[in-house]
Amino acid sequence: MREYLKFYIGGRWTAPAESRTFDVVNPATEEVAGRVALGSAADVDKAVEAARKAFPSWSASTRQDRLDLLQSILDAYQKRAGDLAAALTEEMGAPASLAGGFQVQLGIGHLTTAIEVLKDFAFEERRGASLIVKEPIGVCGLITPWNWPMNQIAVKVFPALASGCTTVLKPSERSPFTGQVFAEILDAAGVPAGVFNLVQGDGPSVGAPLSAHPGVDMISFTGSTRAGIEIARNAAAGVKRVTQELGGKSPNIVLDDADFAGNVAKGVTSMMGNSGQTCSAPSRMLVPNARMDEAIEAAREAASQATVGDPADDVVLGPVVAADQFDRIQALIQKGIDEGATLVAGGTGRPDGLEKGYYVRPTVFANVTNDMTIAREEIFGPVATILGYDDVDQAVEIANDTEYGLAGFVAGADLDAARAVARRLRAGSVAINDGFDFGAPFGGYKKSGNGREWGEFGFHDYLEIKGILGYAPGEAAP
Repeated sequence: MREYLKFYIGGRWTAPAESRTFDVVNPATEEVAGRVALGSAADVDKAVEAARKAFPSWSASTRQDRLDLLQSILDAYQKRAGDLAAALTEEMGAPASLAGGFQVQLGIGHLTTAIEVLKDFAFEERRGASLIVKEPIGVCGLITPWNWPMNQIAVKVFPALASGCTTVLKPSERSPFTGQVFAEILDAAGVPAGVFNLVQGDGPSVGAPLSAHPGVDMISFTGSTRAGIEIARNAAAGVKRVTQELGGKSPNIVLDDADFAGNVAKGVTSMMGNSGQTCSAPSRMLVPNARMDEAIEAAREAASQATVGDPADDVVLGPVVAADQFDRIQALIQKGIDEGATLVAGGTGRPDGLEKGYYVRPTVFANVTNDMTIAREEIFGPVATILGYDDVDQAVEIANDTEYGLAGFVAGADLDAARAVARRLRAGSVAINDGFDFGAPFGGYKKSGNGREWGEFGFHDYLEIKGILGYAPGEAAP
C-alpha cells in the first residue's frame, strides 16, 4: 500500500503542518490503495513562500537554462513511465494499456512540445521605437483533476516552467499518486528549489487558500464548472489572472456521406475511452434522421465491442473513479430511460460478472432530443447519446445549443463540407475526422472556461506583456 505523507516544498520533502490523511480507494476493488497527507492553508503559505523566493532567479534564467531543465525532466520522466502507469491504474482505474499508453504518453508529448516551442518562442519583439516584452507572470497555482492526471499536470507545469514562472501544484485528492511520482521526477531532474512545489489536499483545505493567496499571481484550474466558479470568486479579491478548462457536452456531427456507419462506430468507441471520463468527449452524436436506424445498429455493435473489467486485463474500460461518480452516472442513465430516449445498449447496473468495483455498462441512447437531461448535463461516464437532424443547418443549431463550448467533432468523407461545419461550431477545439495536434490550442467557449493550453498557446497565459516605449529613440512607430 502506498503512503505519501510529505509534500515537496522548496526542494525538500516536508512534513505537513497538520497530521491529516486521506485514504485513496482503488475503484476496481473498492479497497484502500494508499494514504496521502492532506494539506492546509499553512502548507500553502510555505509553498507560496518558497515559490516567491525562487521567482527572481528563475524568472531571470536563460532560455538555455530552461531548455536544459526540461530535457532533464524528460529523461527522468521516461525512466519513471512504468511507475506513473501503475499509479494511474491504482488511483483511477485506467486499464494498463491506456495508463501506460496514452495517459503517460500525453505527458511526454506535452513536454517535448514545450521544449520545441521554447527553442524559438519570441519573448521580445521590436515594433518601431518600442520594445514589446513578454515576462513571466510570477507564482502560479496549478489545480488539476483526476481523470487525465498526467495530461493536465503536463499542460500546466511545463509551459509555466518554460515561461520562467514558479509553481505550486495541487493534484486532485482522488488521483494523488501520479502527482507524487511527478514531484519525484522533477526532484531527480534537478529542478531548482522552490521553482516547483507540491501540496496534496482537497479543494476547501488547499484549493481555496491557494486560489485566494495574495502571493499567487495566477491560478490555472481544470475541473468542473461549479468548482471553477468558486475558484474565480476566491481569486477575485486579489485581481489575479484565472484560467480555467471546465466542463463540456461536445457535439459530434456525423455527415450524411460515405462510411457513415464507420463514423458512428468511431464516435461511440471514442466516447467509451477512459470510461467516458473526458471533458471533451463526443457525448452528443448528431446523425441524419433519415439514417437513425442505421446509426443505431452501428452504435449497438460498437458498444458491444467495448469490453469492461479488471484494468490489469486486456479491456477497453476499467471502472469509473469513485462511488459517488458511479451513483451519479446510474441516476443519469435512469433519467434517460425515464425521459423516453431509446436505450440502444447498456443501461443501469454493473456489467454481468462484475459485482465489485465501480464498473458502468457501456451505454448508448438514441432518439434523444436536446432538451433531455442526458443531452444537457455532463454525465462523465461511458454514455453516448444520439440525436437526429434534418439538415446541416439544424445540426449546427443543435450542436451550439448548449451552455458549454469546450470541443466539437465533425466526421465525413467530404472534407470541404466538414471544414465548413467545423467553422460554424462554437467551441474552442474542433476535430475533423479524429484530427489530433499537440500544437493546437485547447480550451473552451462559454461555461467551458477561458484561456488556452497546449503548444505555444499554453505559454501565453503565464506571461505578462510589457511595452517599453522610446526603447529605440528616433525610430518611427508603425
